Amino acid sequence: MKMQDLTDKVAVVTGASSGIGEAAARLLVAEGMHVILSARRRERIEALAEELGDKATAITADVADADQVRALFDKIRARFGGLDLLFNNAGLGVFGRFASSMPEDWRRMIDANIYGVLNCTHAAIPLMKGRPGAMICSVSSTGGRYGVEGWSVYCATKFAVNGLHDALRKELGLEGIRVSVIEPGAVWTEFGHNVPQEALQERREILDALTAEDVAQALVYAFAQHPRVLVEEILVRPVKQVAP
Repeated sequence: MKMQDLTDKVAVVTGASSGIGEAAARLLVAEGMHVILSARRRERIEALAEELGDKATAITADVADADQVRALFDKIRARFGGLDLLFNNAGLGVFGRFASSMPEDWRRMIDANIYGVLNCTHAAIPLMKGRPGAMICSVSSTGGRYGVEGWSVYCATKFAVNGLHDALRKELGLEGIRVSVIEPGAVWTEFGHNVPQEALQERREILDALTAEDVAQALVYAFAQHPRVLVEEILVRPVKQVAP
Protein backbone atom coordinates (compact mmCIF):
# COMPACT_ATOMS: atom_id res chain seq x y z
CA MET A 1 0.00 0.00 0.00
CA LYS A 2 1.51 3.31 -1.11
CA MET A 3 1.42 6.08 1.47
CA GLN A 4 3.16 9.43 1.85
CA ASP A 5 6.75 9.51 3.06
CA LEU A 6 6.44 11.52 6.28
CA THR A 7 10.17 12.06 6.81
CA ASP A 8 10.99 15.56 8.10
CA LYS A 9 7.38 16.72 8.14
CA VAL A 10 6.48 18.78 11.21
CA ALA A 11 3.72 17.93 13.68
CA VAL A 12 2.48 19.33 16.94
CA VAL A 13 0.68 16.98 19.32
CA THR A 14 -1.29 18.48 22.20
CA GLY A 15 -1.94 16.42 25.30
CA ALA A 16 1.29 14.57 24.52
CA SER A 17 2.09 13.70 28.13
CA SER A 18 0.11 10.43 28.15
CA GLY A 19 -2.40 8.23 26.39
CA ILE A 20 -3.33 8.88 22.77
CA GLY A 21 -1.08 11.93 22.52
CA GLU A 22 1.98 10.06 23.73
CA ALA A 23 1.23 7.12 21.43
CA ALA A 24 0.76 9.45 18.47
CA ALA A 25 4.05 11.19 19.17
CA ARG A 26 5.87 7.85 19.25
CA LEU A 27 4.40 6.72 15.93
CA LEU A 28 5.04 10.03 14.18
CA VAL A 29 8.67 10.11 15.31
CA ALA A 30 9.02 6.51 14.11
CA GLU A 31 7.83 7.76 10.70
CA GLY A 32 10.68 10.28 10.68
CA MET A 33 8.69 13.39 11.55
CA HIS A 34 9.73 16.29 13.74
CA VAL A 35 7.21 16.27 16.59
CA ILE A 36 6.51 19.09 19.01
CA LEU A 37 5.18 17.58 22.23
CA SER A 38 2.86 19.96 24.06
CA ALA A 39 1.08 19.52 27.38
CA ARG A 40 0.81 21.13 30.80
CA ARG A 41 2.89 18.43 32.52
CA ARG A 42 6.41 19.62 31.76
CA GLU A 43 8.25 16.72 33.37
CA ARG A 44 6.34 14.12 31.35
CA ILE A 45 6.86 15.68 27.94
CA GLU A 46 10.50 16.49 28.64
CA ALA A 47 11.13 12.87 29.62
CA LEU A 48 9.33 11.66 26.49
CA ALA A 49 11.30 14.06 24.26
CA GLU A 50 14.56 12.81 25.77
CA GLU A 51 13.52 9.22 25.12
CA LEU A 52 12.46 9.90 21.52
CA GLY A 53 15.61 11.80 20.60
CA ASP A 54 16.33 14.83 18.44
CA LYS A 55 13.15 14.45 16.37
CA ALA A 56 11.06 15.43 19.43
CA THR A 57 10.80 18.83 21.11
CA ALA A 58 8.91 19.49 24.34
CA ILE A 59 7.10 22.82 24.77
CA THR A 60 4.86 23.27 27.80
CA ALA A 61 1.52 24.95 27.10
CA ASP A 62 -2.07 24.99 28.34
CA VAL A 63 -4.21 24.92 25.20
CA ALA A 64 -7.00 26.79 26.99
CA ASP A 65 -4.67 29.79 27.42
CA ALA A 66 -4.57 31.78 24.16
CA ASP A 67 -1.32 33.56 25.09
CA GLN A 68 0.47 30.27 25.78
CA VAL A 69 -0.81 28.85 22.51
CA ARG A 70 0.41 31.88 20.55
CA ALA A 71 3.85 31.50 22.15
CA LEU A 72 3.88 27.79 21.25
CA PHE A 73 3.17 28.42 17.57
CA ASP A 74 5.57 31.37 17.42
CA LYS A 75 8.31 28.96 18.53
CA ILE A 76 7.24 26.45 15.87
CA ARG A 77 7.36 29.14 13.17
CA ALA A 78 10.78 30.34 14.32
CA ARG A 79 12.33 26.86 14.40
CA PHE A 80 10.60 25.04 11.54
CA GLY A 81 9.08 27.75 9.35
CA GLY A 82 5.75 25.96 9.06
CA LEU A 83 3.59 23.04 10.15
CA ASP A 84 2.27 19.93 8.40
CA LEU A 85 0.10 18.33 11.09
CA LEU A 86 -1.81 19.66 14.06
CA PHE A 87 -3.15 16.87 16.27
CA ASN A 88 -5.63 18.41 18.70
CA ASN A 89 -5.66 15.70 21.32
CA ALA A 90 -5.73 17.58 24.64
CA GLY A 91 -9.08 17.38 26.42
CA LEU A 92 -10.93 16.18 29.46
CA GLY A 93 -14.26 14.77 30.56
CA VAL A 94 -16.02 15.00 33.93
CA PHE A 95 -18.62 12.32 34.59
CA GLY A 96 -21.93 13.04 36.32
CA ARG A 97 -25.61 13.65 35.70
CA PHE A 98 -26.22 17.16 34.42
CA ALA A 99 -28.74 18.11 37.14
CA SER A 100 -26.07 17.66 39.81
CA SER A 101 -23.09 18.92 37.79
CA MET A 102 -21.06 22.00 38.65
CA PRO A 103 -20.58 25.06 36.40
CA GLU A 104 -16.85 25.05 37.12
CA ASP A 105 -16.66 21.57 35.56
CA TRP A 106 -18.60 22.78 32.51
CA ARG A 107 -16.01 25.53 32.09
CA ARG A 108 -13.08 23.14 32.44
CA MET A 109 -14.45 20.94 29.67
CA ILE A 110 -15.39 23.85 27.43
CA ASP A 111 -12.00 25.51 27.94
CA ALA A 112 -10.01 22.37 27.13
CA ASN A 113 -12.22 20.69 24.56
CA ILE A 114 -13.52 23.70 22.61
CA TYR A 115 -11.30 26.70 23.32
CA GLY A 116 -8.21 24.48 23.23
CA VAL A 117 -9.11 23.30 19.72
CA LEU A 118 -10.05 26.81 18.61
CA ASN A 119 -6.86 28.37 19.96
CA CYS A 120 -4.53 25.80 18.43
CA THR A 121 -6.34 25.55 15.11
CA HIS A 122 -6.47 29.33 14.66
CA ALA A 123 -2.73 29.60 15.36
CA ALA A 124 -1.84 26.64 13.12
CA ILE A 125 -3.65 27.61 9.92
CA PRO A 126 -1.20 30.34 8.79
CA LEU A 127 1.71 27.90 9.26
CA MET A 128 0.04 25.29 7.02
CA LYS A 129 -0.55 27.36 3.91
CA GLY A 130 1.40 26.16 0.90
CA ARG A 131 2.45 22.87 2.54
CA PRO A 132 1.16 19.89 0.52
CA GLY A 133 -0.95 17.49 2.56
CA ALA A 134 -1.15 19.72 5.63
CA MET A 135 -3.78 18.46 8.06
CA ILE A 136 -5.71 19.53 11.13
CA CYS A 137 -6.84 16.41 12.95
CA SER A 138 -8.72 16.50 16.24
CA VAL A 139 -9.84 13.89 18.70
CA SER A 140 -13.60 13.90 19.08
CA SER A 141 -15.43 10.87 20.50
CA THR A 142 -18.28 8.48 19.97
CA GLY A 143 -19.80 11.03 22.37
CA GLY A 144 -19.51 13.56 19.53
CA ARG A 145 -22.00 11.51 17.55
CA TYR A 146 -24.28 10.13 20.25
CA GLY A 147 -25.43 11.51 23.57
CA VAL A 148 -24.22 9.41 26.48
CA GLU A 149 -25.89 9.43 29.88
CA GLY A 150 -23.64 11.01 32.49
CA TRP A 151 -21.50 12.77 29.90
CA SER A 152 -23.88 15.48 28.72
CA VAL A 153 -21.53 18.47 28.77
CA TYR A 154 -18.60 16.42 27.49
CA CYS A 155 -20.79 15.23 24.60
CA ALA A 156 -21.81 18.82 23.90
CA THR A 157 -18.15 19.82 23.56
CA LYS A 158 -17.43 16.95 21.20
CA PHE A 159 -20.50 17.69 19.07
CA ALA A 160 -19.03 21.20 18.80
CA VAL A 161 -15.70 19.79 17.64
CA ASN A 162 -17.44 17.79 14.90
CA GLY A 163 -19.43 20.81 13.74
CA LEU A 164 -16.36 23.03 13.69
CA HIS A 165 -14.42 20.55 11.61
CA ASP A 166 -17.19 20.10 9.07
CA ALA A 167 -17.25 23.87 8.55
CA LEU A 168 -13.45 24.17 8.48
CA ARG A 169 -13.24 21.42 5.88
CA LYS A 170 -15.35 23.60 3.59
CA GLU A 171 -13.37 26.76 4.38
CA LEU A 172 -9.90 25.28 3.96
CA GLY A 173 -10.30 22.50 1.41
CA LEU A 174 -9.63 24.67 -1.65
CA GLU A 175 -6.35 25.76 -0.05
CA GLY A 176 -5.30 22.12 0.21
CA ILE A 177 -5.53 21.96 4.01
CA ARG A 178 -7.17 18.74 5.13
CA VAL A 179 -9.48 18.68 8.16
CA SER A 180 -10.24 15.40 9.91
CA VAL A 181 -11.70 14.06 13.15
CA ILE A 182 -11.12 10.80 14.97
CA GLU A 183 -13.96 9.56 17.18
CA PRO A 184 -12.70 6.87 19.54
CA GLY A 185 -14.87 4.65 21.66
CA ALA A 186 -13.59 3.07 24.86
CA VAL A 187 -9.79 3.38 25.17
CA TRP A 188 -7.30 2.41 27.86
CA THR A 189 -6.10 5.91 28.89
CA GLU A 190 -6.17 8.22 31.92
CA PHE A 191 -9.40 9.80 30.60
CA GLY A 192 -12.35 10.34 32.91
CA HIS A 193 -12.72 12.50 36.01
CA ASN A 194 -15.22 11.63 38.73
CA VAL A 195 -15.63 8.08 37.42
CA PRO A 196 -15.45 5.14 39.85
CA GLN A 197 -12.18 3.53 38.76
CA GLU A 198 -13.29 -0.05 39.41
CA ALA A 199 -16.36 0.42 37.22
CA LEU A 200 -14.30 2.07 34.48
CA GLN A 201 -11.72 -0.72 34.52
CA GLU A 202 -14.43 -3.39 34.46
CA ARG A 203 -16.16 -1.78 31.47
CA ARG A 204 -12.93 -1.52 29.52
CA GLU A 205 -12.08 -5.15 30.26
CA ILE A 206 -15.53 -6.34 29.19
CA LEU A 207 -15.31 -4.35 25.94
CA ASP A 208 -11.66 -5.28 25.27
CA ALA A 209 -11.06 -1.55 24.93
CA LEU A 210 -8.81 0.02 22.34
CA THR A 211 -5.24 0.88 23.19
CA ALA A 212 -3.90 4.38 22.69
CA GLU A 213 -1.76 2.95 19.88
CA ASP A 214 -4.89 1.80 18.04
CA VAL A 215 -6.12 5.39 17.88
CA ALA A 216 -2.69 6.76 17.00
CA GLN A 217 -2.55 4.38 14.04
CA ALA A 218 -5.81 5.88 12.76
CA LEU A 219 -4.14 9.31 12.81
CA VAL A 220 -1.10 8.10 10.85
CA TYR A 221 -3.34 6.30 8.35
CA ALA A 222 -5.32 9.50 7.68
CA PHE A 223 -2.28 11.78 7.50
CA ALA A 224 -0.14 9.52 5.32
CA GLN A 225 -2.66 9.46 2.49
CA HIS A 226 -1.79 11.29 -0.73
CA PRO A 227 -2.28 15.06 -0.25
CA ARG A 228 -5.34 14.97 -2.51
CA VAL A 229 -7.04 12.43 -0.22
CA LEU A 230 -9.07 13.51 2.79
CA VAL A 231 -10.02 10.90 5.36
CA GLU A 232 -12.61 13.21 6.84
CA GLU A 233 -13.83 11.16 9.79
CA ILE A 234 -12.75 7.98 11.53
CA LEU A 235 -15.10 6.39 14.05
CA VAL A 236 -13.03 3.71 15.80
CA ARG A 237 -14.31 1.59 18.65
CA PRO A 238 -13.81 -1.83 20.21
CA VAL A 239 -15.71 -4.45 18.24
CA LYS A 240 -17.56 -5.41 21.44
CA GLN A 241 -18.71 -1.82 22.06
CA VAL A 242 -22.09 -1.99 20.37
CA ALA A 243 -23.38 1.19 22.01
CA PRO A 244 -23.35 4.09 21.87
